[in-house]
Amino acid sequence: MKMGMVIDLEKCIGCRSCMVACKQHNAQPPETWWNRVFTPGSHRHLTPPAKGVEYFLPVHCQHCENAPCEKVCPVGATYRAEDGAILIDYERCIGCRYCMSACPYGVRQFNWEDPEKAHQRSEYQEKYHYGYPEDHRHKGRLVYTPIRPKGIVEKCTFCAQYRDKGELPACVRGCPGKARFVGDLDDPLSEVSTMIKARDAFTLLPEKGTKPTVFYLPPKPKEV
Repeated sequence: MKMGMVIDLEKCIGCRSCMVACKQHNAQPPETWWNRVFTPGSHRHLTPPAKGVEYFLPVHCQHCENAPCEKVCPVGATYRAEDGAILIDYERCIGCRYCMSACPYGVRQFNWEDPEKAHQRSEYQEKYHYGYPEDHRHKGRLVYTPIRPKGIVEKCTFCAQYRDKGELPACVRGCPGKARFVGDLDDPLSEVSTMIKARDAFTLLPEKGTKPTVFYLPPKPKEV
């Protein structure tokens, strides 16, 4: 199996619910966003561009088949799971940030402080502890912890802590426009494979040769 994601840009309404769901379920520290949504061609989100069609573009880890982040990690902290997802072993990461430099999508985040201490400083969140509540290990390797050590790199994992239990990633479940889909790219009859072929799906920065497993369905041209 090769897991992949399809995002239908015709259905994406730019609400950024995926960003919030991702942040909440993965206990991300302040100023850290694994998932972001942009308005291409505009300097402000939800503001129509001067030229072209207005649409919204969610961007997170592209879980590349030819992942440069995996190649440059000196300690093997960044690695490929058996389903193709790119994960980070938090117990191995030394915070060198080589992977951040290598990633052409700018989606990796450096954790400057652990989430627990940061949120204790906020009065209205003093008793609120968000995120998946316990450590999760994938095949023995620590790929999620609600209180991550300071000085490590983190990013989207396709919600490994949920997928290992047969559940969908938080961003898929939290999308009100139902614009996100996950499935097996190796299966030509899977929903994602069918959509990719039928709608001429594209990937981000194909010229980089990273072979992302996140595909986008283009928005339909608007009638004039």
